[in-house]
Amino acid sequence: MTESSTVAQAVDLGARKWILVAAGMFAVAWGGNEFTPLLVMYRLEHGFSAVTVDTFLFAYVLGIVPALLICGPLSDRLGRRPVMLPATAVAAAGSILIALGPDTAALLFAGRVLSGIALGIGMAVGGSWIKELSALDPATADGTGARRAAMSLTAGFALGAGVAGVLAQWAPWPTHLAYAVHVIICIAAGIGMLSVAETRERAQQGRLIDDLKIPSAQHKRFLLIVLPLAPWVFGAASVAYAVLPSLMAERSGGYPIALSALMSVIALGAGFAIQAVGRRIDTPLAARGALVSLSILVLGMLLAAWAASELTIAAALIAAAVLGCGYGMALVSGLQEVQRIAGPDDLAGLTAVFYSLTYLGFAVPAILSAITQQWPGVVTYPMIFTFGAVMAALCWVFVRSRSSAHLERPRI
Repeated sequence: MTESSTVAQAVDLGARKWILVAAGMFAVAWGGNEFTPLLVMYRLEHGFSAVTVDTFLFAYVLGIVPALLICGPLSDRLGRRPVMLPATAVAAAGSILIALGPDTAALLFAGRVLSGIALGIGMAVGGSWIKELSALDPATADGTGARRAAMSLTAGFALGAGVAGVLAQWAPWPTHLAYAVHVIICIAAGIGMLSVAETRERAQQGRLIDDLKIPSAQHKRFLLIVLPLAPWVFGAASVAYAVLPSLMAERSGGYPIALSALMSVIALGAGFAIQAVGRRIDTPLAARGALVSLSILVLGMLLAAWAASELTIAAALIAAAVLGCGYGMALVSGLQEVQRIAGPDDLAGLTAVFYSLTYLGFAVPAILSAITQQWPGVVTYPMIFTFGAVMAALCWVFVRSRSSAHLERPRI
């Protein structure tokens, strides 16, 4: 065997290792979303108010955002491997805390924050690691790294919610079993990542505070295209699998947790499906992916208004599916824009900024619960969702007017 063929085999083997990092991202995403279909259970069976359980949902954003903003640039400095490897252990610790305290707000809150820290690491560092591993294969098409990262997350979000909901509704130990399953998944994924090689050389020493600065976050295309799109990613998702299931709890035929899980799986399954073709929709020559996602979101918010008015299971499932498509397309097109804008020295950092902006959308359920409780009968969910459709349409107009401006040469 010649030296060149040996090197080619090594490169090919390294490129294939992306699947192990994807498994790590899948595991932390599972932990981030397994709690969502159980919101109904904690509200109906454990005495927490709607605002409190929505605050638990948002609590993991308090872990995600700092983890994203610190660990992304930190991995640009130290390498992907040492920062990503602890993520699955942190995710497992979060599930253990939640399982230990089903009636204790402090433990639930702390567990959610740990789940958020793990997810933040996975999203910023794991996504960059996958992108770089994918780039080892010269045949890899533009945007493949972003698509693989987005699909890994969405698969984890969907299966985590679906399995947790089924186990909580019909299996024994409803407040414990789902979290035990997640801990096992985290152990397996963490062991798998140990064999993946580093893809980024350790940077020369300097001040960490300087590494936390992300110059490309000031890029005009990021500000004009990515920024208006990002909050819609999880804004749409949270409406689909947190707000609508809560509204449908009394119309679930006695299975509110199962219905919540089903809506999560449908929304995220639709998001996963559209991500599979997202690379063909998106183009480096314009913001077509962002425009398609915003168009879907306008329709999805109007359908959510209809579902909130009709309160039928069929209407809620249709709205969840369309909102899920909007979520999936917004996530993958936003990541592809980010990977075209960022340079090699701030890829993880800019990815972190993008994800931090997307998770602002998870404040939506808590905000809507507070508004409707403050003005009951005056401000209704159909009114709020219609307003959301109008805002999505305005974002579409804004992005369309700047679709082809400030383009960068595409990178893999």
